[in-house]
Amino acid sequence: MDTSTLVWISAFVGMASLLVLIIWSIRRHRDPRLRIECDSPIDELIPSLAGLTFSTAVPGNAVDILENGAFFDALIDSIRSARHSVHFETFLWKEGELGNRIAEALAGQAAAGRQVRVLLDGNGARKLGDAARRQMEDAGCKVVFFHNYRLRNIGVLNDRTHRKMVIVDGREAFVGGHCIVDTWLGDAEDGKHFGDISVRLRGPIVHGVQSAFSENWTGETGELFVGDKVFPPLAPQGDVVMHAAFAKPEGSAPAVKILHHTAICLARKRIWIQNPYFIPEPDAIDAFGQAVSRGVDVRVLMPSASGSDNPMVQHAGHRNFEKLLRCGVRLFEYPHTLLHQKVMTIDGVWCAIGSSNFDDRSFETNDEITLGLLDAAITRRLDDIFEKYAARATELSLDDWNRRGMLHKISDHACYLINEIL
Repeated sequence: MDTSTLVWISAFVGMASLLVLIIWSIRRHRDPRLRIECDSPIDELIPSLAGLTFSTAVPGNAVDILENGAFFDALIDSIRSARHSVHFETFLWKEGELGNRIAEALAGQAAAGRQVRVLLDGNGARKLGDAARRQMEDAGCKVVFFHNYRLRNIGVLNDRTHRKMVIVDGREAFVGGHCIVDTWLGDAEDGKHFGDISVRLRGPIVHGVQSAFSENWTGETGELFVGDKVFPPLAPQGDVVMHAAFAKPEGSAPAVKILHHTAICLARKRIWIQNPYFIPEPDAIDAFGQAVSRGVDVRVLMPSASGSDNPMVQHAGHRNFEKLLRCGVRLFEYPHTLLHQKVMTIDGVWCAIGSSNFDDRSFETNDEITLGLLDAAITRRLDDIFEKYAARATELSLDDWNRRGMLHKISDHACYLINEIL
């Protein structure tokens, strides 16, 4: 190979590397080391929590906790009762019994003249099935895929919508972790049926959830929807104060990351987390350790590798378990099935629930939605669910953890190297 060819090859490689660096610099979110100093309890700081996460706390909401497969009965009944509009967004939809039920309900409403907008992640819903898609589109549903695999999306293919939410007539909303896959049916009674939690919302908070749907729908289609059929006046329906965190501004930490980190730093008595994919970054581990030093009871419930649908994620999380255990964090692994709920409760009075995993993919890359709720009764209900599953889980001890096998340790470190793309 002559000198001129080498020069051209070197120039090409250099330009390509520079281009990759520029794209990475443009696309990456800033990842500042978050810190806070405050002595006030979390229940006195709801306006601050909402404001820091680019939202507004609104009173007057009613919230129903919906567990496991029973969620879909409530969801489908609500879809079928729609009079004007149904907006549906989800990450994972696979062909099957559940997908057929959802598609039938959405198609039925479109055929009856309702406005039905369906936004599906271009990666997570690639196994939707042609029959379900045709059924919805033939009936008049607008079906759109978020960041589909096209050349024009090459710069955002790693950015996925991981939100799971439905808004009916702009008056009722569903938010949580449930996916449209048959394994979410049942009651988490065996390894083939998963556990999950979502909420049904009524009251002014529904406008916030509708705004989150509008964000990605408008980004994909350019369509703006207005009027009382989608943003009706909303009277108080209950007494729960809530706010919705979903914004992901360029040049700042995403709202869901700020929300989780701030709540951990404000805790004074208890932090109980239920999350299927728990891979805390160093600043979060430090925040947990500082919470324990303040006397906070910190517990995390998650699936074991044998109970997970993605054991590599559990192994990636294992890499930092020793440090967490040394800090005094109590870790519980559930081996019987996937527990998919994304819940955090603070001091028995405040809780967060939504679509966000406790990992950098959710906190930095995915589009997520997490609701903050100030309500002792709902928080107690979520803590009861924690205790129900923790009773059948294995609590890890530092001594036993340090005695795990060499292959296990190698797997943990290897998986952690790619944790941001799992």
